[in-house]
Amino acid sequence: MNKLYPSADAALQGVVQDGQLLAVGGFGLCGIPEALIEALRESGVKDLSVISNNAGVDGFGLGKLLETRQIRKMISSYVGENKEFERQYLAGELELEFTPQGTLAEKLRAGGAGIPAFFTKTGVGTLVAEGKETREFDGETYVMERALLPDVALVKADVADKSGNLRFRLTARNFNPAAAMAGKVCIAEVERIVEVGEIAPDDVHLPGIYVHRIVVNPAPEKRIEKRTLSVAAPADVEAAKVEARAVIAQAAASVADAPAVPAVPAAPAARNKEGI
Repeated sequence: MNKLYPSADAALQGVVQDGQLLAVGGFGLCGIPEALIEALRESGVKDLSVISNNAGVDGFGLGKLLETRQIRKMISSYVGENKEFERQYLAGELELEFTPQGTLAEKLRAGGAGIPAFFTKTGVGTLVAEGKETREFDGETYVMERALLPDVALVKADVADKSGNLRFRLTARNFNPAAAMAGKVCIAEVERIVEVGEIAPDDVHLPGIYVHRIVVNPAPEKRIEKRTLSVAAPADVEAAKVEARAVIAQAAASVADAPAVPAVPAAPAARNKEGI
């Protein structure tokens, strides 16, 4: 079975439709399937419900789909970096299902593992638990959360072999494996494709059984969400030397001005019993 597609557009054809539930991997802008998101925008599909930790930033990542109003609902845990997201939500133009981050990850993992629901203490007594079943276990209250089963999962990996076995790079793994496992159809965007067997078995992070289509994007932008720079003032070596000499001179003067310490008289010599 050939899983490799020539472009992101081709990989989406026949799979994405209006009104679908999509899971999109990534955390902020780290590990997002940039080419697939762009192709999704160009496809024109709309009324999407999207599961993702957040919605990217304005003009990048899932922020592109917010600009074109293709997303009807977000299922997320953090949305603080996107002004358009905030505007649409406060204006009642976008539905939002806030989900604690660990719960969101577990809802995807459970969906991929065939577990329809699970109980967690997270959210008990808050708005998160409203309308949901609660149960007592060992004297503690837990809320029941349903698993997520997206129609399509769009994920990003570093390397894939032609069977779809994936290896992720460092923190870019984040939500990607869970999203891929939960999706009924999974499309993976990768930077490199290798032959079957070139990824050592212990290096396979996600088995190819979960991946249906692959597209290669060898040079993603990988934009940094927040960049903080601090530039140290250039050191003035001569000034530092002068300051050091002044400190040494001051210390020496302090020692010279200190009152003399009286000498301690010597202890009398020991005498024997004859007094000698």
